Amino acid sequence: MHPIAFHLGPITIHWYGVMIALAFFAGLWTATLRARREKISPDKIADVTLWFMVGAIVGARFVYVTTYWREEFAGQPLTEIFAIWRGGLVYYGGFIGATIAGAIYIRWKKLPLWKTADVLAPSIALGSVFGRTGCLLNGCCYGKPTNMPWAITFTNPEAREQSGTPLNIPLHPTEIYDGLLNFALYIFLAWLFRRKKFDGQIFATYLICYAVIRGIVEIYRGDYTNLHYHFGLTPAQWIGVPIFIAGLALAAILSRRAPAK
Repeated sequence: MHPIAFHLGPITIHWYGVMIALAFFAGLWTATLRARREKISPDKIADVTLWFMVGAIVGARFVYVTTYWREEFAGQPLTEIFAIWRGGLVYYGGFIGATIAGAIYIRWKKLPLWKTADVLAPSIALGSVFGRTGCLLNGCCYGKPTNMPWAITFTNPEAREQSGTPLNIPLHPTEIYDGLLNFALYIFLAWLFRRKKFDGQIFATYLICYAVIRGIVEIYRGDYTNLHYHFGLTPAQWIGVPIFIAGLALAAILSRRAPAK
């Protein structure tokens, strides 16, 4: 894998940044298609997606920096703290940041909250596919050593320099696990969207399913130190517990509020 895509003169373009951009555009395109079904202006979805993007980057980087402060950032200049083009984003931090930013915009523009959330939810899963592809190319979010026949081996020294990736050791391809499971989740949510029973059902289903998916993939992650485990669970697994419960509660509450058909 090679973290660097190409050079434009003095500017270095990283694959991670390219994939994040593709995630944004793929999510925007698919969300605008669903927006028409809910009679929501595609322009409004484009605007809220931009807010999502900004909130996601800020939240994801904030959580990453605070999580890995002692190992990577203590004493480093601000340029290193904000160097997101080399990776270093935490998904749950991004999701929380995007949710807050998106909710502010939706309330400000008086858009239907749960209809809009349903429009966006499948695209979040699709965006994660591109994001994890970026992780694979970057060498971050790598897995534990394994002898499984589908193991992957990183050999590029730049991956080790940027992400601490173990080189020449067969590892679980956790980036691929996560990407494939998120693609399956996207297909399922897109299918369910056309058959939903109440507004908010797709978003709630996403919360439930993603928490399960992420909890499973975390079992095979190898990029955590002992400092990050608490009672045997990773930070993402701990965050996934309230996310899962919130999804169940949201589905129960919104289904009861839904008018009978």
